[in-house]
Amino acid sequence: MSRETVRFGHTELPERQATILRRAIRLEWITIGFLAVTVTLVFLVLGNSQAMKAAWIEDLLSFIPPIAFLVAVRVNRRLPTRRHPYGFHRSVGVGHLVAAVALATMGSYLLVDSSIGLIRAEHPTIGTIELFGSSIWLGWLMIIVMACTALPPVIIGRIKLKLADELHNKVLYADADMNKADWMTAVGSIVGVTGIGLGLWWLDAAAAIFIAGSILFDGIRNLRAALADLMDERATTFDDKKPHPIAEQIDDHLRGLPWVADAGSRMRDEGHVFHVESFVIPKDDIVPTLDQLESARQECIDIDWKVQDIVLVLTRDLPVVVAPH
Repeated sequence: MSRETVRFGHTELPERQATILRRAIRLEWITIGFLAVTVTLVFLVLGNSQAMKAAWIEDLLSFIPPIAFLVAVRVNRRLPTRRHPYGFHRSVGVGHLVAAVALATMGSYLLVDSSIGLIRAEHPTIGTIELFGSSIWLGWLMIIVMACTALPPVIIGRIKLKLADELHNKVLYADADMNKADWMTAVGSIVGVTGIGLGLWWLDAAAAIFIAGSILFDGIRNLRAALADLMDERATTFDDKKPHPIAEQIDDHLRGLPWVADAGSRMRDEGHVFHVESFVIPKDDIVPTLDQLESARQECIDIDWKVQDIVLVLTRDLPVVVAPH
């Protein structure tokens, strides 16, 4: 990406956010490269372990969020058109939805498949292979591979969490959250393989169920968040834990203008940026000048780079959805 002006639609990113975006893109490419190596290694030592099979499928699913992020970043830089007057920022939400559906679907499949294996009391076996002229139990290689691939995603995930906050990117957050929890998948796989080696066949199925449940949990949580954003739920922070404070900051600013009696805003999340509709009650029913309206609008946009666009609506009474309780 060029080090010149970086935009999301009409929104020009400040230098800090532009730098963070470039860093996030590099991290996602690093993630894809690491996953390619991990998927290959796990496949080579897969064996008959259900836990290893579940871990391998989770690694395959982990390609979806970084790819969705990289595609969305390219798409939402396009300028709005007559056909898409709000721009292409919803590509972030679409990517979030695609990743969530894939996780939920595969998590459900693995949960059922692993549970059936446990109910049928299937006894998986792990054989030996010839390596450097010696016969080695394949389980040792499985454990080594999972142990070596457990830590890097955790470190990368924690870095991505900070970048997701700065960019207000929920696809990046979902990816970071999955990376951060990858150590649990690795530990679960190691426990399952160790169980087979000790003759505790049910540990493998139990570990697979644990991994499948983790995938399903991530899928359902992200599916709920993605659908809420696409249905124009009140804009929240990048982690969906609380309403985003920008709406309140805009209201406070408008109420502080000398010609405003009261104000209330509704704000929807377009991806990285917000579209805001602010309803304003002028003092003494005096209609403000065009210069006053334009000045107020620009001041609101200057509050935060994420305010992609704002519409000021003069009204006698605030709509119920934005009026204070």
